[in-house]
Amino acid sequence: MKGFAMLKLNNVGWVEKEAPKAGPVDAIVRPLAISPCTSDIHTVWEGAIGERTDMILGHEAVGEVVEVGSLVKDFKPGDRVIVPAITPDWEAVESQMGFSQHSGGMLSGWKFSNYKDGTFAELFHVNQADGNLAILPDNIGIEEAVMLSDMVPTGLHGADNAEVAYGETVAVIGIGPVGLMAVAGANLRGAGRIFAVGSRQVCVDAAKFYGATDIVNYKDGSIAQQIKEATNGKGVDKVIIAGGDLETFEEAIDIIRPGGIISNINYLGSGDYFKVSRLGWGCGMGHIRIIGGLMPGGRKNMEYLSNLLKYKKLDVSPLLTHKFDGLDKIEPALMLMKDKPRDLIKPVVRI
Repeated sequence: MKGFAMLKLNNVGWVEKEAPKAGPVDAIVRPLAISPCTSDIHTVWEGAIGERTDMILGHEAVGEVVEVGSLVKDFKPGDRVIVPAITPDWEAVESQMGFSQHSGGMLSGWKFSNYKDGTFAELFHVNQADGNLAILPDNIGIEEAVMLSDMVPTGLHGADNAEVAYGETVAVIGIGPVGLMAVAGANLRGAGRIFAVGSRQVCVDAAKFYGATDIVNYKDGSIAQQIKEATNGKGVDKVIIAGGDLETFEEAIDIIRPGGIISNINYLGSGDYFKVSRLGWGCGMGHIRIIGGLMPGGRKNMEYLSNLLKYKKLDVSPLLTHKFDGLDKIEPALMLMKDKPRDLIKPVVRI
């Protein structure tokens, strides 16, 4: 089979590989729709997880099952399935502790294009199919469904980890596709006022669609200063970081209220340390929590999140700004995520 791969750092291209085979509890899936992610950009062009050689990229897909192992109970060839970006090993101790994303070690639930070949191929392998696949409901299109692989669960995980409550004031820093889903998540959880930090008009319009009440353009000056002025110096109850860099944490600390939570879902692809303001953190005693979380994977999460689309509680269509047809269009779609044109939110490739 062929796949689009990271050949080495700063270099991508097509490779030919032997088709994967299913173990007793696994499945082989043919992609129906896939989407490149900024994480792929961090991996290839920032070396965020180190060198990889001829590793097929991609971790967002919906597909059709073509083969299942002898012990798989709930899926069969021909089933259309949602494939989460995170496919844990469910027997691992970390999974039993409630952190399946890290089954086997830090970030080890993230297997596609990290520890094994990803979804940008004619076929791909899914471990523990009964625990990691979900049937795609008939009334959800494949373009929308592929947002359930990563964008929706990551964004909503940011709101969940922030413990957003009714009426609270929330700031979402970074309103790419994940940040937009964080805005949607904060709104679904009942936030009252939502600051969305970004500059591209297409993202600003989408943020308002998802419930943002205030837009902060970081190009107009300090994020913290603008939000402090807008809140009469009080700041916000919760901050969700979905973009930016290591310095973004300093801004987040400066706007969080005592007892607040800073929830990071941004993939920090470069740098070594981030700073925490001593005074902003109340000299270490401000009851401010900082939590960073990788999205939860697995079947249950995909089934529950698909209900949001199935029953019209969430509309992801504003994310889908660029659509391509054909496996050969993976490269131009990936380059869009690298170059970030002003009219881009998220590209999708229909196979």
